[in-house]
Amino acid sequence: MTVRRVMGAETEYGVLATGNPGANATVLSTQVVTTYAALVRRRLGAAHAAAGWDYHGESPLQDARGYTVPREQADPSQLTDVAPVLTAEEIAAEALTETGLYAESMDRRQVVMNTVLPNGARLYVDHSHPEYSSPEVTTPRDAVLWDAAGDRVALDAVRAIAASAEGTGLDVVNLYKNNTDNKSVSYGAHENYLVPRGVAFDRLASGLLPFFASRQVVCGAGRVGLGDRGQRPGFQISQRADFFEREVGLETTIHRPIVNTRDEPHADSHRHRRLHVIIGDANLSHTASLLKFGTTSLVLGLIEAGAAPDVVLADPVAALQAISHDPGLTATVALRDGRRLTGVQLQRLYLDAARAHELAGGGPDAATREVLELWEEVLDALESDPLSLADRLDWVAKYALLLGYRRRDGLGWDDPRMTLVDLQYHDLRPEKGLHHKLVAAGRMRTLFDAEQIERAAGTPPADTRAWFRGRVVTRFPDDVLAANWDSVSLTLPGVRRGARVAMPEPLGLARDDVGPLLDGAADAEELVRGLAAARPDLVHTGSLG
Repeated sequence: MTVRRVMGAETEYGVLATGNPGANATVLSTQVVTTYAALVRRRLGAAHAAAGWDYHGESPLQDARGYTVPREQADPSQLTDVAPVLTAEEIAAEALTETGLYAESMDRRQVVMNTVLPNGARLYVDHSHPEYSSPEVTTPRDAVLWDAAGDRVALDAVRAIAASAEGTGLDVVNLYKNNTDNKSVSYGAHENYLVPRGVAFDRLASGLLPFFASRQVVCGAGRVGLGDRGQRPGFQISQRADFFEREVGLETTIHRPIVNTRDEPHADSHRHRRLHVIIGDANLSHTASLLKFGTTSLVLGLIEAGAAPDVVLADPVAALQAISHDPGLTATVALRDGRRLTGVQLQRLYLDAARAHELAGGGPDAATREVLELWEEVLDALESDPLSLADRLDWVAKYALLLGYRRRDGLGWDDPRMTLVDLQYHDLRPEKGLHHKLVAAGRMRTLFDAEQIERAAGTPPADTRAWFRGRVVTRFPDDVLAANWDSVSLTLPGVRRGARVAMPEPLGLARDDVGPLLDGAADAEELVRGLAAARPDLVHTGSLG
């Protein structure tokens, strides 16, 4: 067993125009995506529009339990297989197409709501929020790095909007890496893990429910207020816990389930299943993020090997919320066998199972050893002195800050200033965000420095198909018509009707596979011809001459 597997993250950012509280969130999000697309075009010297997203092959209504939800019965928020659009009223109200910002270096003015980035990621407008979906990676450390790269992408867009706002009349936009507006709305920080198709989904669900209900103790982001509107005073461990209503289900924005059943592998569906995880919080802490990806990958390995602990919660949704509402970590939740355990004790069961499985297998690799040792170190500290983790975990760092304000100013948990501190923790601007101030002061540990994160914002991981996707966008930006997770479509003068390169295997078309061919091609047509000769099964063209 190892932590290594194909994985990735999706982050919806909270969006706010401080000078215009009533601004349309979809329009603000479109500003973010369009602005960053313009930055990318400028950096690449591209003459035409940003590479769009190809919705071919997406299946958001296919359920892992063996059926497909009829389109007419689906909530509109589930229909992610069609492009988002701005209404004419939204465009007219904000005059987005009248600004020079969006006309720069383009044949025509265009609002961009969905684009592929040079690092292989996707940036788009999703449910009134800008969303960054990271490129596919193979280790938890890389998942942390390319997720943090999304924060840099978002920050660059914020800074560019601020620099141009005076001349364009657009609102200055702030972005927050959090999960709720405390007014009944929650937005996601999803994870994706590739698992073998042969593992029965009900086995995955039963093994994951106790783990997901308790995982927040190591990777929660912390929140002021209890309830979906923060209507009750207090502090809780998770931003998302109060918004979940079911154990298992297909929805992601209504009736949220702890285990999501979307069966959309973005890969060979006979071999792979993509586990779409919607239960997590958005993490700024590198340590918390590493634990989120690393422990989940380990637990999936346990389930695949039939070695997961035999534990069943009496009521997983109630347990999720009870654990979240107790930052003192003493609350116990009921198991079906009559036992009562704390969230930390539940996590310990999974850690012990992972330790035993690794010992039986002859010892872990370095990446797995790092996660196991960190998991144990953090659980030990949570049991003995939780506040000692204020330099590593988001929820503890925020809790310690808020306790300091309470002691200094005598503030109650229901004081509006506490909610403002909560929000400010997540501000992506280094000069404003409290998390970033803690990092700058040496009070929050990091795994990567700013230079590494900036590099990842413009460079794809080398060991997955994201490398091909990102490098094609970088080298031939004017020839990429559209792309998605498992294909890239190019428009070429010498190839009638263009060419589509299929990428059914997430570990295929990595740098070691096609690096010399891609880097040596004089143009996109030469690349397509070379690929067609080497891998004719992957290249679909109208005519080669």
